[in-house]
Amino acid sequence: MIELENVTKYFLTNTGKRYILNDVSLTLPDGNVGILGRNGAGKSTLMRMLGRIEFPNSGTISSPNTFSWPLGLGGGFVGNMTGRANVKFVCNLYGKTKEETKEILHQVDMFSELGDYYNMPMKTYSSGMKGRLGFGLSLAFDFDYMIIDETLSVGDARFRVKAKEALRQKIEHSNVLLVSHDMKTLQEMCDFALLVHEGELYFFDDINDGIVKYNEINKQGK
Repeated sequence: MIELENVTKYFLTNTGKRYILNDVSLTLPDGNVGILGRNGAGKSTLMRMLGRIEFPNSGTISSPNTFSWPLGLGGGFVGNMTGRANVKFVCNLYGKTKEETKEILHQVDMFSELGDYYNMPMKTYSSGMKGRLGFGLSLAFDFDYMIIDETLSVGDARFRVKAKEALRQKIEHSNVLLVSHDMKTLQEMCDFALLVHEGELYFFDDINDGIVKYNEINKQGK
């Protein structure tokens, strides 16, 4: 369960405050959640707030669950360190034993398919390579919620199929917060929908109902 109470989130712009959420209260049941919204509506910001990585200007978001770091373009890695060293660093942060770390280093190496780049500084990586490393690293840890922002679009077609299947297996034992513009992926992966639109947040207990509403908003052009 994730509970929002009187949550307001805005950014200051040249024309004033741009609201992502404006005094929103909502209780989100456990499950796989697809986050919908037009470009610029604040989907990624909402996802990070639900995962308690970013915080509202006012109000509270609370949950007893554990959350992964966002799977996206690999933000948070240390560019001067190798991919392997970054993975080892995260293992140390999470208190993994020497043997556990060794196994995770191998798992991430095999999954990410970075080859020699695994032992090269991450500042030499493309955004897709960072995404593949971050995805593989998150799969190696157990969280109540996996936070995913368009990660399934990284890599070539074969890797995308591999990533989707790995995620499908992972969410048999955990939940997912998924931002994607691929409606088919949302239908395959998610039970519920959250639609963020003009400072409001709408919950749908069927992902298909959320997609229908999202399409209606797009057609209106508002």
